[in-house]
Amino acid sequence: MTELTKLTISSALEGLANGEFTSRELVDAHISEIEKQRNLNAYIVDTFEIAQKAANESDKRRSQGKAGAMEGIPVGVKDLFCTKDVRTTSCSHILDGFVPPYESTVTSKLFGAGAIMLGKTNMDELAMGSSNASSYYGEVKNPWKRKNDNTDLVPGGSSGGSAAAVAAGLCLGALGSDTGGSVRQPAAFCGIVGMKPTYGMCSRYGMIAFASSLDQAGVFTRSVKDAAIMLEAISGHDEKDSTSAPVEIPQFSRALGDLNIKGLRVGIPKEYRQDGMPSEIDALWRQGAEWLKDAGAKIVDISLPHTKYALPTYYIIAPAEASANLARFDGVRYGLRVEEKGGSLDDLYELTRAAGFGTEVKRRIMIGTYVLSAGYYDAYYKKAQRVRTLISRDFASAFEKVDVILAPTTPSAAFALGEKMDPVTMYLNDVFTVPASLAGLPGISVPAGFSSEGTPLGLQIIGKAFDEETVFKTAAVVEKAAGFKGLV
Repeated sequence: MTELTKLTISSALEGLANGEFTSRELVDAHISEIEKQRNLNAYIVDTFEIAQKAANESDKRRSQGKAGAMEGIPVGVKDLFCTKDVRTTSCSHILDGFVPPYESTVTSKLFGAGAIMLGKTNMDELAMGSSNASSYYGEVKNPWKRKNDNTDLVPGGSSGGSAAAVAAGLCLGALGSDTGGSVRQPAAFCGIVGMKPTYGMCSRYGMIAFASSLDQAGVFTRSVKDAAIMLEAISGHDEKDSTSAPVEIPQFSRALGDLNIKGLRVGIPKEYRQDGMPSEIDALWRQGAEWLKDAGAKIVDISLPHTKYALPTYYIIAPAEASANLARFDGVRYGLRVEEKGGSLDDLYELTRAAGFGTEVKRRIMIGTYVLSAGYYDAYYKKAQRVRTLISRDFASAFEKVDVILAPTTPSAAFALGEKMDPVTMYLNDVFTVPASLAGLPGISVPAGFSSEGTPLGLQIIGKAFDEETVFKTAAVVEKAAGFKGLV
């Protein structure tokens, strides 16, 4: 029998359909692997008993001919998706002990399609970070190592636990969320596929909010085809979410039936060639363009002139929205409560929030509160929103000339735990992913090569709003040309 933790979602579905193994065997194999690799700290909550019971029920449904699109597939779920009766804290002390009485729409859709949750995956606290080092439950380790070097590397963030779990064979796919690159960047660092759909493609109901105009659910898988299958399962309009788009969801996996991209126009944005960019990143980017050109695509140089303002714009808007969203965490209704005998309500707020939030979260709340304050709103937040509009217009103009955009996913390979931990250097990890997030566009990271140290590098394909099919098709061509082999 094929080693079950080395399968892709599509091959596992085929094996289940052919009776080569059961969902229970698939789940048990992954539980065993999770126990063996506890050192990665990828999961913070185990739901093994729930998963085994769900696997038995899945096998019954399959025997009755009632299999769903993700029937029997074991997955990990990022800890910011509310899961009914299962602890959900967004890896923050402020939500200690919080057990949601309801299910997020995305997880509800995933489980409705037959997927089975193995547990909640680790993440940067409240999704704020690029290294998964700010989690209250400790940092996650990337399963990859540098050549001849046993130094632990970061998996990227904020969805580092999900990315590490998929790369290490601790699940077949995982849910993540992408606000400024938190699916694409960790996917690149861990050598897997990470897909962020168009803003509004997936419901945000039941997601613990960071920045409401940017947060979007995404998926981690070991292949582009798997990402298409999983995204199909979680997409769709939701009346519970006012930002959910009322669009018909195509069968993304069908777009991969024909990989003919002859005549496809691929944009290469000159502004993404940063000063000091490592030569290996630039070389891989040029190689990716050649792969697409060899497949029949037309390479077109384009300009996105406001790209240089994307990071400062993001780091005004996102903290501002975080400041507003996190005001609800006050120790009164749920989560952590720290109070002194005889203290006032203000004391309760101050003590709880001081103890409950970590350093990075406090930093962003303070920045956000500042830019929203009287006298600074117009100078910072309002101006940032205007620049965001200009960035969106840049993309709209570019997409009149091209069908997709090709760019690096990250400005470097995965770095060591403890490196690049100052805030400004950390924020620069998002330089290639933030622009598409501000514009609400779909983007996918595909593992396409290796750094000189033997660690993965990713290429990013950005598409038009709600044109995930073209993004998937282009990504599959890059994936085939790269022939990247992961850890498992």
